[in-house]
Amino acid sequence: MDNKLYKAYVSILEEELLPAMGCTEPIAVAYASALARKTLGALPDRVKVCVSANIIKNVKSVIVPHTGGQRGIEAAVAAGIVAGDADAELEVLSNVTEQDIAAMQDYLNKAEIRVEQSTSGFIFDIQILASKAAHSAFVQIAGSHTNIIRIEKDSKALFFREYSEDKRVEQTDRTLLNVNSIVDFADEVDIADIKQVLSRQIAFNCAISEEGLNGTWGASIGRVLIRSYGNSIHNRAKAAAAAGSDARMGGCELPVVINSGSGNQGMTASLPVIVYARELNVPDDVLYRSLAVSNLVTIHLKTGIGRLSAYCGATSAGCGAGAGICYMHGGKANEIAHTIVNAVAINSGMICDGAKPSCAAKIASAVEAGLLGWQMQRQGVEFCGGDGIVTKGVENTIRNVGDLARLGMAETDKEIIRIMIGGC
Repeated sequence: MDNKLYKAYVSILEEELLPAMGCTEPIAVAYASALARKTLGALPDRVKVCVSANIIKNVKSVIVPHTGGQRGIEAAVAAGIVAGDADAELEVLSNVTEQDIAAMQDYLNKAEIRVEQSTSGFIFDIQILASKAAHSAFVQIAGSHTNIIRIEKDSKALFFREYSEDKRVEQTDRTLLNVNSIVDFADEVDIADIKQVLSRQIAFNCAISEEGLNGTWGASIGRVLIRSYGNSIHNRAKAAAAAGSDARMGGCELPVVINSGSGNQGMTASLPVIVYARELNVPDDVLYRSLAVSNLVTIHLKTGIGRLSAYCGATSAGCGAGAGICYMHGGKANEIAHTIVNAVAINSGMICDGAKPSCAAKIASAVEAGLLGWQMQRQGVEFCGGDGIVTKGVENTIRNVGDLARLGMAETDKEIIRIMIGGC
């Protein structure tokens, strides 16, 4: 494998598989709010929040961790301002105390927090204007969860970065990804180059999955799956990923390792692969190589879709999980390509209507599609070009998925948001 491409793939894993506490959209709001307070240098008594419709969609129904069970943008803002550590980025709320939670509620009762929909046109946009007396601080994040594009103090720019929807914000070009090269990378990678990032993913995501299975979180989809359908490896793979989402959507304060900006996608791409690896007792290096496949396939599928859309991101991660499990069983590029295409044909079109407890059930559905796509391939059955959005060649089909989600479902996204906001 070309050395430049090899290094790019390692960098992509390092850039995408980051730790985060709580659903990443409210956490991004808390991060921006914490940075605004840090810039202001005082506790603001007025906060104006302008966020894009997709942020509203993804923050509306999910519990913000370390807030005493509170939901929504105002809670995320208060948490970030009162107790957030701006230097911790997506772990901004990791050091909140019980006293801080009480102070957040007091702040919500006393401060003026006004939420408006952004008019910037950015799909992912968070703007925080925090004011105290005659002083103010402004922070804007756009494109992805930690991509700061502007910081101001008293209307004077302290930091500015050009941003447009057509300009990529990632450090490493994700369009370098393709299925053949992903498999080559997994075959050849020196485990030492990916062990740290993947070991963290295993540790964090398994811990929150166990919490979801053992505790009462969200809609308890993981527990429902086990109680209803038994302890087969197939069912446990779905339940493990769903249980992680149960806990995370329910406000669990354990961190996860995300993929493509999403903890749900990070758990969906990793936990089924880990369950299969433990059942089969494969060597550690096989698990790491299989996780490299599952994570990179997920990122590859998500690249054309974008960070936020009307297309449920768990669908891509379910394809990634199926690909990783296929690789673990000796599948190569051809078998993995067929697994991906089969899974895409089964489940594409599942909508994203924000972060909430039902995400766990969607994850179970996405993993089922990935596993069925793999089993179809094993038995010599496949969906072929001309079957719906499936076309000849896995890369062309992946491109179709990106176009469907990013372009075709743009109006769907607007209608989902209208329904959700109208129902408030």
